[in-house]
Amino acid sequence: GVLASLQAVLTLPGIAGIVLTLGMAVDANVIIFERIKEEIRAGKGIRLAISDGYKNAYSAIIDGNVTTLLTGIVLFVFGSGPVQGFATTLIIGIITSLFSAIFISRLTFSWLLDHNKNISFSTKMTANFMSKANFDFIGWRRKAYIISGTVILIGLVSLTFKGLNYGVDFSGGRTYVVRFDQAVNTQEVADALKGQFVEDGKELRPEVKTFGPVSQVKITTKYLINNRDTKSDSIVDHAVYNGVKGFFKTPIDFEDYNSSDASKSIGMMSSQKVDPTISDDLVWEAYLALFFALIIIFLYIAMRFRNWQYGIGGLVALTHDALIVVSLYSILSGILPFDMEVDQAFIAAILTIIGYSINDTVIIFDRIREYTGLYTKRTLKENMNAALNSTLSRSINTSGTTIVVLLTIFIFGGEVIRGFAFALLAGVVVGTYSSVFVASPIAYETMKKGEDAKLQKRKKSKK
Repeated sequence: GVLASLQAVLTLPGIAGIVLTLGMAVDANVIIFERIKEEIRAGKGIRLAISDGYKNAYSAIIDGNVTTLLTGIVLFVFGSGPVQGFATTLIIGIITSLFSAIFISRLTFSWLLDHNKNISFSTKMTANFMSKANFDFIGWRRKAYIISGTVILIGLVSLTFKGLNYGVDFSGGRTYVVRFDQAVNTQEVADALKGQFVEDGKELRPEVKTFGPVSQVKITTKYLINNRDTKSDSIVDHAVYNGVKGFFKTPIDFEDYNSSDASKSIGMMSSQKVDPTISDDLVWEAYLALFFALIIIFLYIAMRFRNWQYGIGGLVALTHDALIVVSLYSILSGILPFDMEVDQAFIAAILTIIGYSINDTVIIFDRIREYTGLYTKRTLKENMNAALNSTLSRSINTSGTTIVVLLTIFIFGGEVIRGFAFALLAGVVVGTYSSVFVASPIAYETMKKGEDAKLQKRKKSKK
């Protein structure tokens, strides 16, 4: 509704912003319900448990959402095109989901309580789910460092020697999706097109991939992309037609092949052109937006938690997540049977992952801060492990629901967004992992000497 009133264009990155909004809306409700369950286990009545559950959940929800909201504002100011589209839907979504999670759900429970309705937040199986978890997450940190370091090292080697499969968005060029009336061989299509793409006496071999069914291909070429002649687009369109026309079982003329009729079953289904200067601008603006977003996140966490070490933990975790997802794209490109181009959709996926991961991290940090204030006699390691264990149920529930949605999109969403859905799936798994095994341990490493010294000082003063 807001997008329609603003007359904004909804793009794939914009849809990514909505996906992240849904994930965070689910998360806000999960945090509230888990807090209410804790109050019920403490022996409180349902009305008081709901009231205290909401009060105790506000801090984590607001910190997580404000962090992501600031990221969205920075991306909107410094980004353009796909990045700005992502930021627009994200900002709208965070504000609306905050309203629904905090006010609408609370009004619903108040109405149910006033009408003496039965309210339950668990079943027999889920009432004590993960309530007695006691894992030594901080003690496992070195093993986690080795696992993460190994994956990133392999990724850096792959990036150095193999690189990334850049889409037209970032390399400049033209893409055409062409559907035939029979199965075709991509190598043969590429060979036929190479003879048509002759520039400065050299034949330019295009990239041809099966795109969806075996009768449909995606053709990517840089032929005449630097030519400023107004006729160059028409020349390339005709060159593509001349190269592929021999692969149709039933002959097709250029008019039918190039027709914009949405109901046609064969011919050129879509085309896209990106000038090299535009692609360079997109790359620079995407980097700039990401850089400022990370700086803002660091500053907010450092000020909100009154400790720069939390900011460092969050920053390292976000860098870790982005590096691993980019590494996976480099390592698995050409191995997995779907398109893994680095394009606008991939940038949207990285932004979504950063938003999701920092939200997860901030919620855990909020519980650590709460425990260090409540249990001053415990060591920092004990408080951090207790906080990580107490938020484990919430992490599993939130990540689980998000993964189910993304897995459905990955399987049934079609070929066009399969690579995008894969990046989000990998990012959610990596983001959840990094919140527990990277962000918190890094914060611990930078804080432990100071905290241990304070604890020893308190013990001596009491003696």
